Amino acid sequence: MSSSPERGRLIAIDGPAASGKSTLAQHLANKLGFLYFDTGVMYRAATLAGLQAGIPPSDEKRISELAFELSIDVRPPSKPDGRQYDVIMNGEDVTWELRSEAVDANVSEVSAYARVRQAMTERQREIGRRGRVVMVGRDIGSVVLPEADLKIFLEASVKERARRRHEERLARGEDVEYEEVLESMRARDRIDSSRDLAPLQAAENAVIIDSTHMSFEEVLERALELVQG
Repeated sequence: MSSSPERGRLIAIDGPAASGKSTLAQHLANKLGFLYFDTGVMYRAATLAGLQAGIPPSDEKRISELAFELSIDVRPPSKPDGRQYDVIMNGEDVTWELRSEAVDANVSEVSAYARVRQAMTERQREIGRRGRVVMVGRDIGSVVLPEADLKIFLEASVKERARRRHEERLARGEDVEYEEVLESMRARDRIDSSRDLAPLQAAENAVIIDSTHMSFEEVLERALELVQG
């Protein structure tokens, strides 16, 4: 298959938590020679910048102002250290700093701010419009890149997604019950689907793939078929 098919200059992949969208986006980008772009890193960058500036994550006004001032770029990986991309913030490589415990603890609060989302959406569009990108998130096809050549909405039943997340956490050595993970997943779905700003929903012209009873290889094969048209 050609690494630059006519369809797929811009590929948007959305879906609920633990649907497998990030894994699909990574493999699809690798197959096509495209940039893999997890838009969540943008909100991590805004969170990191706020922490570095000494701004409390609860200070919505100052965090939002900072988000609009930030220079953030996502580029193909420059080092063989396991990274999937470079994240450059104000000229500095912060790829691994974005995974710190402090950022983990505060990114949910920061990413909920409407003006932060507005600022980050503009950055995401700038990167997407360069082309040859597989962008993954929860509102890419519906809000960020409505002009995407291919929009995939990857879903699975909440019980299946909870099972996958439960296995991931057990593999990391965490002591967690399946029912706890399931309830957390249901709560996350309610929040994502009912929020006023960019709620989780399939774009009108997205192709919906239900991976509940599919292996990852089957999902990837289906996505590649869609890219080929």
